Amino acid sequence: MPHNIETVCVYCASSEKTPACYHDAAARLGTALARHGKTIVYGGGGVGSMGRLASAALAAGGRVIGVLPRFMDSLEWGHRGLTDLRITGSIHERKRLMLELSDAVVALPGGCGTLEELFEAITWKRLGLYLKPIAMVNVDGFFDPCLQLLARCIAEHFMDERHAGMWSVVSTPEAALEALASAPEWSIATRAFAVQK
Repeated sequence: MPHNIETVCVYCASSEKTPACYHDAAARLGTALARHGKTIVYGGGGVGSMGRLASAALAAGGRVIGVLPRFMDSLEWGHRGLTDLRITGSIHERKRLMLELSDAVVALPGGCGTLEELFEAITWKRLGLYLKPIAMVNVDGFFDPCLQLLARCIAEHFMDERHAGMWSVVSTPEAALEALASAPEWSIATRAFAVQK
């Protein structure tokens, strides 16, 4: 396997109102990562998919690091049973620290915050700032519109065809581990693809 992945950053949602399939996928991912000895880094929340991810991983004996902005901690949004809870001064610091701590990224379905985090990770990878694997777990076709938009970006030359190699897509949480391990290598030199000639 080309990648040595010990810590996985997971982007997901805090809503309790979403369909149960999304919460189930988060719990399954947490369990799978823990059983494979992977440390999880995530947004630190205690409810919704965030809470299910962390609680399932901890129940399976896993290590979970939450990264929470101070204002969210003050509102008691954080999960109280984590291995480690890092408090940051802002959302921007939170996002940077989550990537700095991780060897790979997995995005589960989520709202605007999750989508922003996913696109920021892809953008950093395109620029050569984050060279590690990125996977989307496409539960119930959730990411289909996102993938269609990325395909259009490539088709209309906002991105190079090779940029499609920056992410992988799987249909189940369990498949994410193999997708990360087998992702194409991405090097500093690859960021030259970002410059269209």
